[in-house]
Amino acid sequence: MSGFFDTIYMIFNQLFYAVSHIGIADIIDIAVISYVIYQAIVFLRESRAGQLVKGLVILLIVFVVAKWWNLVTIQWVLSKAIDFIIIAAAVIFQPELRRILERVGRTKFSASQLFDEAESVQSESIDKICKAAGFMQEKKIGALIVFERETQLGEIINTGTITDATASVSVVNNIFFPKSPLHDGAVVVRDGRIYAAGCILPLSQSDLISSSMGTRHRAAIGMSENSDAVVLVVSEETGTISIAVGGNITRNYNAVTAAAELRRLLINTENKEKKSGVTGILKNINLFKKNKE
Repeated sequence: MSGFFDTIYMIFNQLFYAVSHIGIADIIDIAVISYVIYQAIVFLRESRAGQLVKGLVILLIVFVVAKWWNLVTIQWVLSKAIDFIIIAAAVIFQPELRRILERVGRTKFSASQLFDEAESVQSESIDKICKAAGFMQEKKIGALIVFERETQLGEIINTGTITDATASVSVVNNIFFPKSPLHDGAVVVRDGRIYAAGCILPLSQSDLISSSMGTRHRAAIGMSENSDAVVLVVSEETGTISIAVGGNITRNYNAVTAAAELRRLLINTENKEKKSGVTGILKNINLFKKNKE
């Protein structure tokens, strides 16, 4: 047991030493590796490799447990199996790996490109969702769509059903179709994807809300009061499209004007702040290098 605590103590000492001696080069190193890991996660989510990685993680956990308990036979079998799986993965997923390398070869690095891909996905999802809202406006189909921003909506997502689907007109319309099992709840959009559906939102308790607004509008305002999320509502009675943010709601949008407003709230403002932050960091790094020279 003392060996376990000695190991923990040694790990904490190494972490403390690493943090206390961190420099600009280390920060850049960590940022680059973080970006590579992010791109790897995106690749795994969009390809068949995700299930393989889950299997490898399970085998790795079993291997660590076997090593901890000194189970020699299991260690030997798993070490050979993992070797074969890695070789097989390189063959099976050759097209995906080739596509990644081609993508890296075409990449031109710049400060703004760190956000270009995410911005493109977000913009495309806004267009698709607003087109669906336009259709529901004509048919007077009620809808409630929450766009997650900085505040994580894990508690809200847990009240619904995880879908994690690419945003499209058909997906949104199918969710809010009157006979759909998920049409009464809200959809949560995370990183440009339809992440969850059938979610329950907190209702606003404000006495200033007009009596003409129903439960959907009160839920949209309540969600925007409790987080920085942007909420799009389509009225089932009138077909009116509304947008709630910061506890306030604005009405009478159509598909085009709603898309423009969502793009302003979700992309233009946030990316301007993020890019200015990255630009500031890069400028400080350049100044540090110049002063060092």
